[in-house]
Amino acid sequence: MIPVAKRRKVGNLTALAVLSVVAHRPMHPYEMARALRGWGKDRDMPVKWGSLYSVVERMAERGLIEEAGTSREGRRPERTVYRITEEGREELLDWTRELLSVAEREFPRFRAGLSVMAALPPDEVAALLRRRLEALEAEAAGLREAIAAESREVPRLFLVENEYDLAMAAAEAAWMRSLLEEIESGSFPGLAEWREFHAGGAVPDGLRELAERSADDSSS
Repeated sequence: MIPVAKRRKVGNLTALAVLSVVAHRPMHPYEMARALRGWGKDRDMPVKWGSLYSVVERMAERGLIEEAGTSREGRRPERTVYRITEEGREELLDWTRELLSVAEREFPRFRAGLSVMAALPPDEVAALLRRRLEALEAEAAGLREAIAAESREVPRLFLVENEYDLAMAAAEAAWMRSLLEEIESGSFPGLAEWREFHAGGAVPDGLRELAERSADDSSS
C-alpha cells in the first residue's frame, strides 16, 4: 500500500517549524520568530509570519505545546513562554518521518506556466525561458558559494536542504536547456502547428483533434 500524508492536528507547516525550534528550549512567540529567521526555516517551508501567533495558540489548544511561564524584557509587556509537550515531540518526529518518506504530488508555479505555454508564441516562450534559465543559473551559483562557505563551520547535517535546492536547480536548468534547444532549432514536435496558431489565430486541426480526444478520454 502506498503511504499517504496524515491529517495533522495543526496542518499548517508553520506549526512544524515552531515545533522544530521549541524542541530545543521553551520560547515565547517573538523568540520563535527570531529563531525561525535565524535558522532560515522560512526558506525551507512556507512560514506565515502574520498568523504565527494564531498558529501557536492552536498548537497550545491541541496539546502540542503548553505554557511554561512568562518572561519580560525591559519595559516590554510580559510574554507567555511555551514548551513542547510529549505529544508535540511525537508529532514533530512523526511529521518529519512522513515528509522524508511519503512522495506527494506538488504543484510548483513553473509547472502551471508550462501547462499553458501554448497561449504564447514559441519565440516569446523561448525568450521567457532564457530569462528564467539565467536567473536559475545565478541562483545555483549562489547556492554553491553559500554551501562552500557554510560547510567550513556548519555540519553537513544542517546543509542538506541547500544541497537539495542546488540539485533541483541544476536538474531544472539542464531540462530547460534541452527544451530551449528543441524550440530554437525547430526540432520541437508540433512547432509548426504552434506557430500557425499564433500566426492565424485558428487552432490547427491536429491540435484541436488532440485536445478533443484528451477531453473524451478524461471523461470516460
